[in-house]
Amino acid sequence: MAARTEESTLGYEQARDELIEVVRRLEAGGTTLEESLALWERGEELAKVCRHWLEGARARLDAALSGGGDGDRETDDTADSDD
Repeated sequence: MAARTEESTLGYEQARDELIEVVRRLEAGGTTLEESLALWERGEELAKVCRHWLEGARARLDAALSGGGDGDRETDDTADSDD
């Protein structure tokens, strides 16, 4: 339930930037096993938030491409050919 709340409060850029920092810290090493596991878990949460935002953006693009633009053009072409 906490992840779902976080999805609605964290923006894509915020989640992406924090995820970059988590990866940087993991790659740098020097953390205990417990700290590494906590960072990994946080990274997984942040990746889900980013994926949620990207899927939403993709759905909006798909809807815009399939809904408004093509349908209006076909209607205009049909109206011109009937005259």
